[in-house]
Amino acid sequence: MSLGVGGSVVPFPGRVPNQVGFEREELMRILDLYGRMVAAGEWRDYAMDFTKDYAAFAAFRRTTERPQARIEKRPALRNRQGMWTLFGEHGQILKRGHELAGVLAPMERRLVKAVEG
Repeated sequence: MSLGVGGSVVPFPGRVPNQVGFEREELMRILDLYGRMVAAGEWRDYAMDFTKDYAAFAAFRRTTERPQARIEKRPALRNRQGMWTLFGEHGQILKRGHELAGVLAPMERRLVKAVEG
């Protein structure tokens, strides 16, 4: 929390009402994968985006490129194909699901191959 204008307490990063975000456990799981991918030399940078419809985490090999992977949370799709989606470098959907762990599985497999190779 930080002090906002006029001395009121505003939660960081100044959450907009009805803005989608990541829960602490979700973000910890995503950042754990990110850290291991950085250690393997696969990723070097990341970006997060929060809107009223979705929250996204994008991982980059180089800052100037397209994201190598993007993880998106869309709560509106919770009762359909699942609120989690993993997108590849060219925007293709690699995996959809109701559980974050299952959606991250292709990246986990890629990490194992990178470490072994």
